[in-house]
Amino acid sequence: MEKIVSRDNMMAAYHRVMANKGAAGIDRMTVEQLQPYLKEHWPRIREELLEGRYWPQPVRGVEIPKPGGGMRQLGIPTVMDRLIQQAMHQVLMPLFDLGFSKASYGFRPGRSAHDAVLAARAHVAEGRRFVVDLDLEKFLDVASYYTFSFFERVEEVRSNCRYLNSYAFCPSAIDVNGLKLAALYTSQDGLPRDAE
Repeated sequence: MEKIVSRDNMMAAYHRVMANKGAAGIDRMTVEQLQPYLKEHWPRIREELLEGRYWPQPVRGVEIPKPGGGMRQLGIPTVMDRLIQQAMHQVLMPLFDLGFSKASYGFRPGRSAHDAVLAARAHVAEGRRFVVDLDLEKFLDVASYYTFSFFERVEEVRSNCRYLNSYAFCPSAIDVNGLKLAALYTSQDGLPRDAE
């Protein structure tokens, strides 16, 4: 957590959040209002993060149309929570990415759908007869707490980053054998899109 709240990491996260812009969360704070808010409140928030007392705000639910018809439920975190999530991502992603399959291309740094197509073509050129393209459509709409049970087994995260264990993806949490695990957000219909 000390690395996450370090000045350099937080400044990088701040610039990323500002560049991404995005809609206001449930508190209606805009990205333009973040800097003055941090000047006044950052020492307290930093202390809460270090002591494991920080509680993110609920996400603001909005629906947007899907390209193929129907609606998609989005959860928009507050700008402050997006800042903290970005800071955590910058520190934790390099650690988690090491354990991902080399054949995984979704939501990975430096990888894209185009890279996946190139890999599939290479497999075909090597004489393989099948290419599997797996899309977990609607996964975030029906995910249960079992989706998050792997956090219980990640000792480094559990011991060093209580915020991620309990609240990084969602504002609510469930207790499993005394350990707080991320649960579904308030509507219980799925996950905030940032959880992807």
